[in-house]
Amino acid sequence: MALRQMTVKALKLLPVAAGLLLVGAVVFNVSAVSKSRSSPGDQAAVSAEQRLFEKGRRIFRFDTFGDQAFWGGALQLHKAIEGKKLGGVGLGLTPRGALGIGLKVDSAALPAAVVRAIKRGKVDLDSPRTTLALLQLNAVVGVKGSFNRRGTLRSVGITCAVCHSTVDNSFAPGIGKRRDGWANRDLNVGAIVSLAPNLKPVTDLLGVDEATVRKVLASWGPGKFDAELLLDGKAFRPDGRSAATLIPPAFGLDGVNLHTSTGWGSVPYWNAFVANFAMHGQGDFFDPRLDDATKFPIAARNRFGHTNSRRDLITSKLPALHFYQLGLPVPKPSKRTFNARSARRGKAIFNGQGRCASCHVPPTFSEPGWNLHQPAEICTDSFQADRSPTGQYRTAPLRGLFTHRKGGFFHDGRFKSLGAVVDHYNGCLGLNLSSTQRRDLVEYLKSF
Repeated sequence: MALRQMTVKALKLLPVAAGLLLVGAVVFNVSAVSKSRSSPGDQAAVSAEQRLFEKGRRIFRFDTFGDQAFWGGALQLHKAIEGKKLGGVGLGLTPRGALGIGLKVDSAALPAAVVRAIKRGKVDLDSPRTTLALLQLNAVVGVKGSFNRRGTLRSVGITCAVCHSTVDNSFAPGIGKRRDGWANRDLNVGAIVSLAPNLKPVTDLLGVDEATVRKVLASWGPGKFDAELLLDGKAFRPDGRSAATLIPPAFGLDGVNLHTSTGWGSVPYWNAFVANFAMHGQGDFFDPRLDDATKFPIAARNRFGHTNSRRDLITSKLPALHFYQLGLPVPKPSKRTFNARSARRGKAIFNGQGRCASCHVPPTFSEPGWNLHQPAEICTDSFQADRSPTGQYRTAPLRGLFTHRKGGFFHDGRFKSLGAVVDHYNGCLGLNLSSTQRRDLVEYLKSF
């Protein structure tokens, strides 16, 4: 009887076992086929992605988009860098002077012999000749020199990295390993442009005299630039302060819709805009919104929205540049820079009573979809928003927020600390957060 029961039970289990074997065989076969068919393609895709990323990095760091025709050819900035003794004009730009206006030096580009010489004090940091040597090594972040056979500068151009990279200061202040994507809040763009011997191209475009241009450039200060100045000519706010805005980081934009503090467009749109109009590269650009003569009188007069160059050196590079930018890692703050226990409490406030997450939605910490708001919604003036086609302000992505501390917060640095930002929204939105809650929220923001 026992044997018969076991046999019957075994027979009943046969279909189940067969089914399991069949499923296993199918899974194995599908997996094998899938692996054999997809692996080469996957590997090719990964290789293509790696090549695109590396191409984007080269473009970001070293491509001028032909803008040396403006910085060197028109403004003759290279002559001011050389100085009179080397065939240029004036005193020249020394390495010490370059560091003083926020330019950075990539220590990885320095040969070992040069590194040893610097450490021994054998390199003259007060000579323009040393600046030229650094340019020949491609060691000055974001600045690219073109040289004659005798070693003097023929021209000079700038790259994306001049504003959107810095260094870790591991060798010395202003000298270290590159930090691509970090905003260079030390960079005094106005002071650099003011070095140019010939500002006539700028005065002609703005329709003002040189003294006025120099006054405007001096008003910017470190870490600021006015991308809209050559569109609308509005150099100062109604309250008399500079209209320049903070240089933003280039990282943390993956998954974020509109770019810039006022949402001019997508990341590749703004890259094209900057390459053509801020860097003064040679390319094609289309945006009929710039035909609005009331909002953008200079742009409309010069038909910037319909820019066609004889040789487009920008458009073909936008895909790789975009890919590299979205692949930049977002830096993480040291755990020593914030109180972890307080930050955990602050996270609950961020997602709850503080209502921060209603706009700064994790994980991008901007809004999925349309990420613009009217100035009144955030209790601020509309000056900068009105200089854009949108008339609104973007919900800023917050990752890597700790890197923004130098220069302040908001588009123009009006809030000097995160505490001031929290206080602003506490009053604006009627959050009724206690002083302890506000401190906890600040600690959480410091952990981004």
